[in-house]
Amino acid sequence: MTFTAASALSGSVAVPGDKSISHRSLMLSALAVGESRVEGLLEGEDVLATAAAMRAMGADISRDDDGIWHIHGVGVGGLLQPQEALDMGNSGTSTRLLMGLVASHGITATFVGDPSLSKRPMARVTEPLSRVGAAFTASPGDRLPLTMTGACPAVPLDYTLPVASAQVKSAILLAGLNTPGITRVVEPIPTRDHSERMLKGFGADLEVEVQADGTRIITLKGEAELKPQNIVVPGDPSSAAFPMVAALLVPGSQVTIANVGLNATRAGLIDLLREMGGSIEIINAREVGGEPVGDLVVTASALNGVEPDPARAPSMIDEYPVAFVAAAFAHGRSIFRGLDELRVKESDRIATMATGLRAIGVTVEELEDGIIIEGSGGQPLPGGGPIATRLDHRIAMSFAVAGLVSRDGVTIDDMRPVATSFPTFTTLLQTLGAIA
Repeated sequence: MTFTAASALSGSVAVPGDKSISHRSLMLSALAVGESRVEGLLEGEDVLATAAAMRAMGADISRDDDGIWHIHGVGVGGLLQPQEALDMGNSGTSTRLLMGLVASHGITATFVGDPSLSKRPMARVTEPLSRVGAAFTASPGDRLPLTMTGACPAVPLDYTLPVASAQVKSAILLAGLNTPGITRVVEPIPTRDHSERMLKGFGADLEVEVQADGTRIITLKGEAELKPQNIVVPGDPSSAAFPMVAALLVPGSQVTIANVGLNATRAGLIDLLREMGGSIEIINAREVGGEPVGDLVVTASALNGVEPDPARAPSMIDEYPVAFVAAAFAHGRSIFRGLDELRVKESDRIATMATGLRAIGVTVEELEDGIIIEGSGGQPLPGGGPIATRLDHRIAMSFAVAGLVSRDGVTIDDMRPVATSFPTFTTLLQTLGAIA
C-alpha cells in the first residue's frame, strides 16, 4: 500500500483499546471466580489470541453484538490442560504472560507462533520461571515452538529484573498468584505498571514499595482469590502515537484523539514530542478503572531535534519507530541511545527503521544501542519503497505516517500485520482526511 502527501488533518477520533490492559483483562478475568465484563477491548489479532488461549484452558469467554465481552473465570489454580497447541500468532506479550500463568499450574502447554514471533527469544522469561519449578523444552535459541510443564505447588521467587521488562515482571507476578508464600520482584528501572494496578483491582494482596532511588519492590501474596470486575479499557497510547505524530507533521492539522490512556509509565512519547516543540494539549483528564485517561488535542508544529535520556526508554519503548519518523522531519539532529530492547521486538526495530528511513531519503547512522537521525528541517522527504517491514506492525504504521509528509509517497510492502494491534488504522486516517 502506498501513502501519499496529505492535506491538513482534522477531526476527532478514538484509537483501539490499550493492548497491554486488554491482554491482562482477559487473563485476570479468566482467573477470577464469577463473571467479569470488559468494554473497549482491543479486538486485534494479538488480543484475540489471548482470548483463544484462555478458552482453551477452561474460561468461558463471549462477546455481545455491542462489543461487550463477558468472561466466566475458572479461579486461581483452576486452569485446565489445553488439548491443542496455543497459537499466539504475533503476540510476544500473550506468550510471555501466559507462560507465567501456566508456570504455577500442574498442566502442560505448547506455544506456537507466526514466523516473526518464532524468531523472538524467550529465555528472559523461561529462566526465572524455571526457578519456580516450571520445565521447558524450547526450539534452538529458546524460541517457539516451546512446550512447558508447570509446577504445582510452585516455589515462590525473589527476583531482581536484569533488564527493564514489564513482560518479565508480569510473568513472574502471574506465576505468583497460584504459588504459596510471597513472590517478590525488584524493579531497578520502572516499567509499565498495568499488572500491579489490575492485580490489586481484582483483589490480589499486592504491595509496591518505591525506594529513594526509584527502585520498585513488588510483593505478592500467593494463592490469591480474584474477584470479577467490570473493566473499561482506555485507548492505547501506543496506537495514539501514529495519528499524534501525523497531526504534528502535516501542515495545518489539528486533531483530537479521545479517551487515551495516560499512565505515567506509558506517556514518554508525549513528553518527548513536547520537548521537540510539539503542541499537545491534554483536556478532560479523568480516571477510569484506576487508570488516568484524557483527550489529546494535537496541532501541527515545527519540531526540533532531541537527545532524550535513555532512562525514558521503558515509558515509550513501542513508540520509538514513529518517534524516529518525527525526528526525520525535525530541525537538526536527534540522537537516540539505550534502546537495546528494540533489537528483540517483532523485528530488529533499530536496523529495520534505519534501512527504511534511508530508503525514503533520511540521513541515518545506526548505533549498537540506538540511532542518529538528521532532520529535514520540516521539508518533505522524497519517499520511496517498498519498505521492508519484516512483519512488524509498528514499522508499517510508522512509514505510513512518513508517507503523509513525503514528496512522492511511501510504499509499504505489507500492511497485514497492522491487524495485530490497530485493525482500524487506515479507516482512522480516512476519517482525518489523510487518505481517500
